[in-house]
Formats: sequence, C-alpha cells, structure tokens
Amino acid sequence: MTRKFLRSVLAFAVISLISVSLISARAQAGGAVPSSPGAATASTTPSTPSTPAAIPTGPGSKIGTINIEQAVFASNEGQRDFEALKKKLDPKQNELKSQNDELESLQKQLQTQGDKLNEDARASLVKQIETKKKSFDRAVQDAQEDAQNQQKEIFQRILQKMAPVIVKHAQETGFAMIVDTSNPWPQSPILWYGEGGDITKAVVDLYNTQSGVPAPAAAGAAPKPAAQKTTAPKPAAPKTTDPPK
Repeated sequence: MTRKFLRSVLAFAVISLISVSLISARAQAGGAVPSSPGAATASTTPSTPSTPAAIPTGPGSKIGTINIEQAVFASNEGQRDFEALKKKLDPKQNELKSQNDELESLQKQLQTQGDKLNEDARASLVKQIETKKKSFDRAVQDAQEDAQNQQKEIFQRILQKMAPVIVKHAQETGFAMIVDTSNPWPQSPILWYGEGGDITKAVVDLYNTQSGVPAPAAAGAAPKPAAQKTTAPKPAAPKTTDPPK
C-alpha cells in the first residue's frame, strides 16, 4: 500500500464504486437505467449494440471535487485501521532492520579487513554476504507485497462504504458531477480546480457520523500506510585478481 501504489491500483475501483452508486441512486429516483447490450423483453425492442449507454449524472448543475485518497485516510475508521496495520507490521520491520544491520556490519568488515584476509577467508566472507543479501532481498519483497495487499484491502473496504455517502451528499447539495482529485495533473485530466467545490471534508464528517467510529485519542494528521521499503546494502565487489596479503 505507498501513495503512488494506491493511486495506480485503486483508480479503477474508485470510478467503478461511484458509478455503481450513481446508477443505483438514479434507479431508485425513477430514472432509466441503461439496458445491457442485447437485453430485451416481450414488450420492448432490443437496443442497438452500437448505441452507447448513457452516463448517469446528478440532478444538479454544479461540478464538485473530492480527494478520495485523503477522505479514506482522514476518516476515523481509516486512521484507526491504518494505525493498527502499522503496529501489526512493526515486528516484521524490526526483523528486516536487524537483517539489514547484520549485512552492513559484514560489508564494513569486508571493506576494512578484506585486504588482510587470506584468499579463502575473504572468499568465504564474500559468499556469506551474497547469501544473506539474497535472503534479505526476498524478505523485503515479501514484506512489501504483504503490506500493500493489506493496505489495499483496508482502502477498498472503506471506499465501498464511503461511495454511497459521496453520492447522497452530491445529490442533496445540487452537484451534477463529482471528480476525484487524488492524482495531480498530468496523471489525471484535472488541470485546475477551486477549493469552493471540494466536498472532501464534508464527506469525511458524514462518513464518521455514519460509521460510528470515534476519533483517534491523539489529535494529529491522518496516518499514511506503512511504506515497508528497506534498502538492501550492496557489498563491495571483491577484487579476485589481487594476490592475498
């Protein structure tokens, strides 16, 4: 789960969830829901496959914005669950740090004592560093994938429940469209927007009330998902052509 990862993986999820909510709300209000291509009943004519389905829009005329990523992280539920995930992943982070420290120690030993070791001892140390580095790299990759999967699950779970709140608020306040500003231009087509039409805070407040999750005990900025990025040390390449001293 990092911010760039969430943005790339969940962009489609945001669009899909809100689109589904818009269609559902439109149907409940009595609006027509586009039929699936080829669907027909005894009293209707099958729709033409080449006719594009109508895009659901709200009854208002304003265009609003929301930072979906910020809304999820800033919600009481998001702060609680991401903080809990961070604590859950801390032991693994500490384990990786210990492995990293060990590698750095061996690398330093090679750099400071390598020219004093005989050929066999030096080769053994180099082999030990390479073996531990491969193991460490695999552990880091596994930890990153596990953290990202758990971050994604939390984000999608909260977004699934937040999407109807966004739609309801937009309808009640006269918006015809809400666009997500989580990605800056040019990663998204939104070049500029004013703060006046941003509904992020309003949606967070409404969602907090609906979820019933209390605010975190300690005031402060909403926590971000654990990065889970640890850089493996690179041991100095041994000069095998040098005669041992």
